[in-house]
Amino acid sequence: MGLEEKIDLLAGKDQYAGHEACTDLLAESRRSDAVYLYMDRFAEMLDSKNSYARTRALLLVAANAKWDTSGKIDALIDRYLTHILDKKPITSRQCIQALPELAASKPELKEKILRTLETADLSQYKDTMRPLIEKDLASAAEQIKK
Repeated sequence: MGLEEKIDLLAGKDQYAGHEACTDLLAESRRSDAVYLYMDRFAEMLDSKNSYARTRALLLVAANAKWDTSGKIDALIDRYLTHILDKKPITSRQCIQALPELAASKPELKEKILRTLETADLSQYKDTMRPLIEKDLASAAEQIKK
C-alpha cells in the first residue's frame, strides 16, 4: 500500500486501518521526508469533526516538523496549539505529548509553545482527566526547556 492510500485511511471509517496507517506513516516520517509532502492534508485534518483524525494529524505534523523548511508548520502553529485544549481529552493529551518533538525540530517556536502550555486553562476537563493533562503539560514543558 502506497503513501496516498495510507493518508486516505487516516480519516476513514475503519479506525483500526486508520491507526495502522498512522503508525506506518509515523515510522516513515522519522526515516524520510516522503510523508511531509502531505502536510497540507494534515493541516486540513486538524479541523476534522473526528477526534481520531485530529489526533493523527497532530502526531504527523509533529513527526514531520524536522522536514519543514518551507514554514508550513509556522503558519499553522496557532491552529495546532488550540488542540492543547481539544474538546476530547485524549486528543489534548496526544497533542501535548507530541509538542517536545515538534519544538525540538522547530526551535523558533519553542517560546510560543511554552507560553501556550503555561497559560492553558484546563477547567473544561473533568476532575478525573485534569490531573493527567496537568502532568502532561508539566512534562512537555520540562522536555522543551531542556
